[in-house]
Amino acid sequence: MSSFLTSVESINGKVNGFVWGLPMLILLVGTGILMTTLTKVFQISHIGHWIKNTIGGIFSDRHVTKHTDKEDKQITQFQSLCTALAATIGTGNIAGVSAAIVSGGPGAIFWMWIVAFFGMMTNFSENVLGIYYRRRNEKDEWCGGAMYYLKDGLGAKKGCKQIGAILAVLFSGFCLLASFGIGNMSQVNSIAANMNSAFNIPTLATGIILMIFAALVIVGGLKRIATVTETLVPFMAIAYIIGAIVICVAHIDQFGAVFAAIFKGAFGVRAAGGGMVGYGVSLAVQWGMKRGVFSNEAGLGSSVMVHSSSNVREPVVQGMWGIFEVFADTIIVCSLTAFAVLSSGLVDLETGAVISENQSTALVAEAFSTVFGKFGASFIAVAILLFAFSTVLGWSQYGTKAFEYLFGRKAVIIYQVLFVLFIVMGATMDLTLAWDLSDTFNGLMAIPNLIGVLALSGTVMKITSNYVKRKIKGEDIKPMLSALEDIQVLHEKEIAEKAE
Repeated sequence: MSSFLTSVESINGKVNGFVWGLPMLILLVGTGILMTTLTKVFQISHIGHWIKNTIGGIFSDRHVTKHTDKEDKQITQFQSLCTALAATIGTGNIAGVSAAIVSGGPGAIFWMWIVAFFGMMTNFSENVLGIYYRRRNEKDEWCGGAMYYLKDGLGAKKGCKQIGAILAVLFSGFCLLASFGIGNMSQVNSIAANMNSAFNIPTLATGIILMIFAALVIVGGLKRIATVTETLVPFMAIAYIIGAIVICVAHIDQFGAVFAAIFKGAFGVRAAGGGMVGYGVSLAVQWGMKRGVFSNEAGLGSSVMVHSSSNVREPVVQGMWGIFEVFADTIIVCSLTAFAVLSSGLVDLETGAVISENQSTALVAEAFSTVFGKFGASFIAVAILLFAFSTVLGWSQYGTKAFEYLFGRKAVIIYQVLFVLFIVMGATMDLTLAWDLSDTFNGLMAIPNLIGVLALSGTVMKITSNYVKRKIKGEDIKPMLSALEDIQVLHEKEIAEKAE
């Protein structure tokens, strides 16, 4: 999806954030560092295991991709990943990375990698909690997300029942509002603008066509969204990755200089005045952290709402899909965008200055045009179309789950109709203010979510340790699969003890 403040980044490429921007970044990254420590650097210590059980499982384990019956409201592990990636891989992977380079220099990419490394375990923790605290609604659909582990997890702690319930409502409200902005109108606006620029298609026509396609998918519910994203996401991601790799291979002679520029820019190893070096490092860290945190949504608590609908039983298994989600979004897609731009000759690798007058999407399009010619701009326009539209589909599910939590399952159709109608508005309106407001709500989602993750970090550690002992070390111990099951077992044990 578009990153936090991507609209501002893509409009003027300036460091323009909220007054609490730095504390928020520290909270987000700090949570990732804590969860990495508590899980004993799971993303590295068990890298072979999580790769085997995620991307490797697609080719070797039929349960990963096996579709459920029509009557079954669950989706497959692969579908949950694709739906989550649909919402995370978006215009921010193109425009946001470009803005980070323009404003933070090549060094921003190094800090993007660092933040993504720790973000893997934040996303892992969210998904573990999402599966552990999920429940079924009256239609037998799985419902999970930050609102549930805030209410039932944090709320179960002594003296925290009320605060857990309040934070759950706040998270749902912020998510609902953000879904109309960052998950809908801003994405559609980017599509309409790019279609008009590249192919002279009127913005209203784009809006109407997208509204019709979105309605056909969204009103069909999660299983239809998952079916579409299961096809769309791999296609769009692979197509973009191949295009970016072609750019990188064509400029392979620049890779040594690109790596040098990234590492020098990250630590200010340049012949310049001390103040300038310090300021340059500050910008690189700030923009790299922004790009790393908000490209993959680790810490915002959004994608867990889809991951929780998976047919998986093991919380840690879905957590590993969260690790792969961050890896695919940031380490692969964002990095390829960065290398395509940096190796194309549009950035002075010695000084880090952008030579081109273009910014945002136009800078990436120009980089692609150095190899593909005029087709490069068209390729990026189509990529924006697929990336942004898939984000709309993914966020429609996030908003649906937030709306359901606040108003009940029967009222969900009201939200879905409104969400689809807002697509036309997004295509035809000047949304600068709307983008800023929606970005605010998008960022505010992180506050209650991270409170929940931090408060339940011990639970994540216990569930992870339990899984490692059973599945990796082969110990025969009772699994930790569901808070509801554990509560029921405890309740039955208490009854038995009283009977004695």
